[in-house]
Amino acid sequence: MKKSLVLFLSMFAATAVFAGPPAPKKEGIEGKDYKWNAQEGEKVEALKLKGDKKRGEEAYEVCGACHLPSGAGRPDGTFPQLAGQHTTVLIKQMADIRAGLRDNPTMYPFAATLTDPQELADVSAYIESLCIPIEHGKYEGKDAAIMVAQGKELYEKQCKECHKANGEGEKEKFYPVIAGQHYKYLLRQMTEIRDGHRRNANPDMVKVIKPYTDQQLIAISAYQSSLTMPGSMCKPKAGKKK
Repeated sequence: MKKSLVLFLSMFAATAVFAGPPAPKKEGIEGKDYKWNAQEGEKVEALKLKGDKKRGEEAYEVCGACHLPSGAGRPDGTFPQLAGQHTTVLIKQMADIRAGLRDNPTMYPFAATLTDPQELADVSAYIESLCIPIEHGKYEGKDAAIMVAQGKELYEKQCKECHKANGEGEKEKFYPVIAGQHYKYLLRQMTEIRDGHRRNANPDMVKVIKPYTDQQLIAISAYQSSLTMPGSMCKPKAGKKK
């Protein structure tokens, strides 16, 4: 297996597992010339290619060490749920890490070795084809029902337009699937976006959640982690209710 494919070991992970060379810092959302999704560079090259899911499945064997063979990631949020994610989102985030727009010390050493856009297109196509696990990390506080209800109100008011009713996002606009994502990962990412630590954040999203309190972020993350996409979720395991 090609060395470059090791880069998928920790895609989107925010917690560093081992040290590596720093990314070449590129001016992100804090810069006046920042463009959230500029159509340029290697991202465009990978996006125009058709991914081969069969080749992607073989390549994904390396990724499964962290994200699990199912693409379910880890409920503690260290490694996100990837299964069913749009190819556009997967490719954009990797390109941003390579370009120094998204800070990810864990991922960058591997992302820096990527030289074949076709490999990226293949693995992304396979990941997108995976069913979304239904047994993922959710908010488990005693006030779960209340938090989910509060989060639903916020979501439908300010998030639904982009992330859609069932958390399916929008592939053409690079809005990610959030259905089936782990609560702790969602909360961490939203907090980092609000606090200015996610340098490749969408400015429109920053404007929406900038005023949110910690409690509101908990509520909306609790609701988001409860979302499911009809027709895209994995089937319940034998003996378990859906």
